[in-house]
Amino acid sequence: MFGPWQIESNSFCRCLDAESQPMIEIEHLQKRYGSFMAVKDISFTVRSGEVLGFLGPNGAGKTTTMRMITGFLHPDGGTVRVFGNDVHTHSLKVKTLIGYLPEGAPAYGEMTVKSFLNFIAAIRGINAAEKPRRLESVIERLQLQSVMNRRIETLSKGFKRRVGLAQAIIHQPPALILDEPTDGLDPNQKHQVHELIRELAQNCLIIISTHILEEVHAVCTRAIIIAQGRIVADASPTELEQRSRYHGAVRLNLPDSGLAAELSILPGVAAVESDPLSPGRILLFPEPGYNLFPTIREWIYQRRVDVVELAVERGRLDEVFRRLTTEETDRCA
Repeated sequence: MFGPWQIESNSFCRCLDAESQPMIEIEHLQKRYGSFMAVKDISFTVRSGEVLGFLGPNGAGKTTTMRMITGFLHPDGGTVRVFGNDVHTHSLKVKTLIGYLPEGAPAYGEMTVKSFLNFIAAIRGINAAEKPRRLESVIERLQLQSVMNRRIETLSKGFKRRVGLAQAIIHQPPALILDEPTDGLDPNQKHQVHELIRELAQNCLIIISTHILEEVHAVCTRAIIIAQGRIVADASPTELEQRSRYHGAVRLNLPDSGLAAELSILPGVAAVESDPLSPGRILLFPEPGYNLFPTIREWIYQRRVDVVELAVERGRLDEVFRRLTTEETDRCA
């Protein structure tokens, strides 16, 4: 597991006044490719300490938005400010304030990992006295010791991703923009990266583009869902789950499927359905504003029914995601 992340006194995080401009501000951002409008009037703000999950189906505009935030793509309209610096007029300053992991983690394939990270440290302006400690830290954090002398083009997808993460954090920026940071990693490596993100979020703001909904639960304090170039939701993961039709539903397994008919006529039960995720399990949906769990628990006690499982649903983020993104697609069709 990655160890604690130490923020040195000369890091950007310490230099910035957290009370003045602790944010990325995006106002009415637009981007067009020919006749295709990829990003349509997007506005949002991200503050220090937030981990924002930027979600959307393929082609929704996630990567295009991230490239505009980082200054690698010029918008056709709108503004981006990073800690008060306009990306268009102060692009070099903005790039010093951001650690960026692009889609695909591009790097110089002919370089070894060691030479590449040394190169990144140099262009990031890390002085000669500090550089060995910074390199040692990111190498250990991302477990790159075994590949330091290998050319990047020979690495697996997972190792390339870890090298990309190393270059993004080596200068300890106050803002991190990560495009699919766990793409290609195995479950253990994903867990380690999630731990790293949570630690880094104590001292900087982080935007993560992902299509992995479990990642939102693991690390994000907030989520924006984008579809057809527009924002269709902006809320915490918990608030998004509460928008699910499954929120508050009671989930249980019954020894006799015939008992479902009895449950359907209990007070507060609006509907009974089979759970699409698990054969043999049923879902009891409450009437609006009704807490169904005490009623079901009392019915189980009175009937002496031996249930295998009994739980209340928080809501299903995947269902909310599908509904919001397909509704936007249908609206734009």
